Amino acid sequence: MRARPVSRLRSLERARRVLAGLSGWIEPSGDGYALRAGPDRRSRVVLTVDEAVFRRLVESPGLRARRGGGWVARRAGTNVPAGAPGRPGMIEGERAVMGADGEASVRRANLAQTPVTWLARRVGPDGRPWLEPAEVAAAVRLALEAEAALRGASITMRWDALPRTGAGGGARHGREPGDRALAAAAAVEAALCACGPARAMVEHICVRASALQAAEQSLGLRRRTGKMLLRQGLQALARHYRLG
Repeated sequence: MRARPVSRLRSLERARRVLAGLSGWIEPSGDGYALRAGPDRRSRVVLTVDEAVFRRLVESPGLRARRGGGWVARRAGTNVPAGAPGRPGMIEGERAVMGADGEASVRRANLAQTPVTWLARRVGPDGRPWLEPAEVAAAVRLALEAEAALRGASITMRWDALPRTGAGGGARHGREPGDRALAAAAAVEAALCACGPARAMVEHICVRASALQAAEQSLGLRRRTGKMLLRQGLQALARHYRLG
């Protein structure tokens, strides 16, 4: 039962060695993050790490956006301590976000800080984390599925134009890129439906990448009530994904 932390520590050490190389970089992949030691996606994945290890890499060596997607070490060949000068906890990059009108657009964003990661670092009066690891993992999975749904022929496609669960024609042999995007859209719709009354809040935070206060204002909620609704939604989402 104690082997997992040791394995995670070894993964962290190896990931830092990969990123220390001049061609080392990391990108989202499924439920985790893939590290490559080559110049592009034709290079093989040498290691896959989970969200916890990725957050440690954000702290040290620090990450910055890579041209072509993913991230590289803030300083190639060195480990930058978490308290180094600059902008700690910042991963500058771009994220596809959904506007209130359903139109997708690409905006600059701090990829290291979301309402979910912010809440995950906080504890309640009983000393327990505000969000359980399974709830955080569910939020990450939904966000990745939403990004996959937006990787269609055009980044300007409308979310409300995508087919809902149960819609669509007959089965086809093979999977085209558009097929994968539509399958991801159906998965997102099913996941959001599982959130029940908290659907709108979860959608604003995990799909549209809204700030917590902005989501509260958009939904007409009182200040500080959004995080309670978000937690309820993430609990339902974790059950939907059978996490925890």
